[in-house]
Amino acid sequence: MARAATTSDVFNAIAEPQRRRILVLLRAGERPVTEVAQELGLPQPGASKHLRVLREVGLVRDRRAGKQRLYGLDARGLRPVHEWTGGFEQFWNESFDRLDAYVRELEQARQEEQP
Repeated sequence: MARAATTSDVFNAIAEPQRRRILVLLRAGERPVTEVAQELGLPQPGASKHLRVLREVGLVRDRRAGKQRLYGLDARGLRPVHEWTGGFEQFWNESFDRLDAYVRELEQARQEEQP
C-alpha cells in the first residue's frame, strides 16, 4: 500500500525534521514566515512550504495581521500522535520498573559483599 501524502497525514508531516523544528519554534507564539525562515536558517519559500504542509494537517493555523500572515501552533492536531505514543507508556513504565529493581539488587549485593 502506498504511503499517504505528507499533506494528509500528521505522522508523515512531522517525520520531516525541519517541520518538527518549526513546531518547537511556534510553541513560543505566533511568528511570520520570514521570522520562521530566519530562525531556522531556511530560505523563505522553503519555510512557506513547510508551514503549508503543517497547516494542511492541522498543526499550524494562520491569520492576517496587517500586511503579514502570522503562523501559530495548533497542538490539537498532535492528538493522534499523543494517543499513539501513549500506548507505549505502559511498556516504558514496566521497563523502568525492571531497571529500578535490578539496580536495587545490585546495590544490595554490593552492600552484602562489604565487610
